[in-house]
Amino acid sequence: MSQENLKIVRKPLAVREQSSRSLDQRLVLRFPRLFDIYARWLGRLPPTSRVRQAVVWRGARLGMEAFNRRDVDVAATFGSPDFEFHPPREFVEAGFLEPCYRGPAGFRRYVSAWSDAVGFRVEPVELIDLGDRLVLLAELPARGQTSGVPLSGQIATVSELKDGRAIRVQAYLDHTEALEAVGLGE
Repeated sequence: MSQENLKIVRKPLAVREQSSRSLDQRLVLRFPRLFDIYARWLGRLPPTSRVRQAVVWRGARLGMEAFNRRDVDVAATFGSPDFEFHPPREFVEAGFLEPCYRGPAGFRRYVSAWSDAVGFRVEPVELIDLGDRLVLLAELPARGQTSGVPLSGQIATVSELKDGRAIRVQAYLDHTEALEAVGLGE
């Protein structure tokens, strides 16, 4: 890996309150092979590339907006067909969630299980591009579905990339823990 690929790019990230599927999201769902080619090309660009930055930040924003409206088909398109999603260990240890969800069908089960327990909206605050990994730091304002009790916290994901698509995503309930996992801890 060249020295340029080792640079880290950190930028703020925010999502819109209301959203619907964009034209490019509809095209990705309709023509997934074209998206594979596009993702591979994008994955070869260094994090400092302005083109990569624009596309990655737009993709992350649109993906989070899709997640917030529970449009799992769109949210899962950014992962490879057999990607793994690992929820926060605290929820696995408490028995709320499985340790790993594989592919779009598994991710759909995760979103359903998570939505049943907690009504939530993810509010991203920063995206960090490390080249072969993306770190998303977000706030998690939530409300218990049954109790109505307001909850708040942090959530972060570390996505390992291959050919421009996520192959493994690990979620954390603490920004510091996620940053330490990628060597950016203090």
